[in-house]
Amino acid sequence: MADPKNPGVRRSYQELFLISFLLLFFELACIRWFGSYVIFLTFFTNVVLLGSFVGMSVGCLAASRRTNFINWTPLVCLIAVVSALGIIYLYQTDHSITVDIGHQYSPDRVYFGTSWRHTDPNTSGIPIELIAGYFFLLVVLMFVGLGQVLGRRFDAIPNRILAYSTNLLGSLAGIVGFGVVSYRWLSPFWWFLIGLGGCCYFARGSLKTRLFTWGFALNTFILVGIAGLGLFNQLLEGPGKREVHWSPYYRIDYRPKSLDISVNGIGHQGMKKIATHKGDYFIPHLLSQAIQDSAKSQEPFEVLVIGAGSGNDVAAALWGGADRVDAVEIDPIIHRLGRRHHPDKPFDDKRVHVHVNDGRNFLKQTDRKYDMVIYALVDSLILHSGYSSLRLENFLFTQEAFEDVRHCLKDDGMFVMYNYYRQGWVAGRLTRMARETFGGHEPVVLQLNEAGESVLEIKENTKGGFTMLFARNDNKLSDAFKNQGLFWIHPRDFKNPLTGFGATAPAAAEGQIRWQGLRPAKVIESESAKQVPRDSWPFLYTREKKIPAFTRNGMLIMGGIAALLVILFTPKRAAARFHWTLFFLGAGFMLLETKSVVHLALLFGSTWKVNSIVFFAILVMTLAANLFVLRFHPKRLAPWYIALIASLILNIFIGPEVFLGMTNAFKYIGSGLVVFIPIFFAGIIFASGFRDAEHPDQAFGANIAGIVLGGLAENFSVVLGFKHLLWIAVAFYLFARLFQRRTASV
Repeated sequence: MADPKNPGVRRSYQELFLISFLLLFFELACIRWFGSYVIFLTFFTNVVLLGSFVGMSVGCLAASRRTNFINWTPLVCLIAVVSALGIIYLYQTDHSITVDIGHQYSPDRVYFGTSWRHTDPNTSGIPIELIAGYFFLLVVLMFVGLGQVLGRRFDAIPNRILAYSTNLLGSLAGIVGFGVVSYRWLSPFWWFLIGLGGCCYFARGSLKTRLFTWGFALNTFILVGIAGLGLFNQLLEGPGKREVHWSPYYRIDYRPKSLDISVNGIGHQGMKKIATHKGDYFIPHLLSQAIQDSAKSQEPFEVLVIGAGSGNDVAAALWGGADRVDAVEIDPIIHRLGRRHHPDKPFDDKRVHVHVNDGRNFLKQTDRKYDMVIYALVDSLILHSGYSSLRLENFLFTQEAFEDVRHCLKDDGMFVMYNYYRQGWVAGRLTRMARETFGGHEPVVLQLNEAGESVLEIKENTKGGFTMLFARNDNKLSDAFKNQGLFWIHPRDFKNPLTGFGATAPAAAEGQIRWQGLRPAKVIESESAKQVPRDSWPFLYTREKKIPAFTRNGMLIMGGIAALLVILFTPKRAAARFHWTLFFLGAGFMLLETKSVVHLALLFGSTWKVNSIVFFAILVMTLAANLFVLRFHPKRLAPWYIALIASLILNIFIGPEVFLGMTNAFKYIGSGLVVFIPIFFAGIIFASGFRDAEHPDQAFGANIAGIVLGGLAENFSVVLGFKHLLWIAVAFYLFARLFQRRTASV
């Protein structure tokens, strides 16, 4: 071991820590920023994450090359930022441009906000696969220089385990750093200032070359800062038309004049003065009042609103006479905008109790019983994390989640969900889940077309209008429709005493707007409706258990780019002895990380804080494995492989639902042991293999390339579910063991 007091070695450790911090921080920054600006890129799983990994892998493999690729990183970053802003400019100014995400008129997977521009079902737009492939390549090129610096610092440190431990410590610091940025709601200017500032520190070459690098870095974070402050949007809409806020989840655009909120460039919600707004928000409360027992009318009426957003649904609940409203919203800035700007000021009412939390987590934690639980336009428009194809709301729409809702209801309480569910098979699936949850009682489904009239039948491919679903432990609501006729509401006067059930519409004075009659739709359940989402397969908006065509195309594009670059940059002397063991260890570890994130999100919520803590804990367990190898120097790895595969199989059969009913102490300890012990075993195997690698830059590059394979394999969760995704991880680890034995015998 080289003397750690040697200034050269000490500097290598310091710079390895710094580049490791920079890589993880900048990776998280790019995932957030490009997902916020590139049209619908956030729905295409893992593009930025995998691009950064490919770039790191290629950079490590190119560590021995004389060219300093880090000098080009700010230029490539500037090109990527200009491309992103250019696309959003064209998309917002030229309304003939459409982006095709799996043909959203009849999709394999529904994405909210992706079909509104299509005027002709036969018209195809720009394939999202091409956009994803273009930005994937740009992200790869951005991270090649950073990966090269990482590989060179690994080569400069003789002790592999201490080097890898330093890398992990730097990565931990990167997670903490970006967590602080997210907690403070800082704009992307600061993200890129830190990221590109680090690139400038590592720039090498003549003064002219470094000035070239610094100049592009300066231009990039100035441009990002201008966009992040909303000045870019003033070019599109004029001064003062829009405010830009950065929450831990979204880029949020708020328009003060119209009180509209967009997230990541997609219209999300608008704040309305509830008394003058159309009656959709009032329908659940009017129906509840119409069938309420007179004896119960004197008791406190309590409502839970999940997806409270900026406050419309809360205001409607207060208008409906609720004595208590628990308002759950996951995004703190959307809530803050509602508190400050909603014309009805619903969050200032003493009856309202706000919970900035994940909705499913709140359902599991509360011991209160409600008269009504509302899923209020729950659609997150964003992935849960860069590691999986889940959206934030996926765990709200599973059979187990509906059971949690039923548990929170009083005996005669009502579960209400409403949204533009887009496809008939989605409404059919929700209907089936509600019926199975509420003891076989048929839910009431109301769907309104563009004219505000009731749709009478919902089939597989019915294009969904505004749909409301009401589920109870009895048939009181469905019997009211069956025995008393339509439910009549007046679109302007919702407190009219004539509102209620009746065979015919109430009389209207001459010149008045006619009454609106609501009647339930008959839901024809198709084969797709029988694919009931569960916590192990939480994909409400995926029609079948298969990978959608556009996702397969994207996998091929990204996989092809990654394979080509890895082949081109692998040194010729190392091509014949590629580190296949470390490659498959990386693939298995990526799936292990994905399963861990999903498992703990279900137990503790899908918030950004939970995700950050989980990634931090994963790195801590890996660091602990490193220290174990450093202290005990394991020689035989067969026992560790056996322990790893046994613990993975245990994870397959012990799902997170096992811990849901436990006390917090047992839930934390039990789930932590099940999730993190396999990571510890995997860390021991990797650290031992990395310790013995002749060329650490190439070994680490091969491992990161394997992570890319694991990231692409995550898409099979749509087929297998997250629990059984671990069988693929088991296969990867068996391949790793096989190649390790072959290498040892050479």
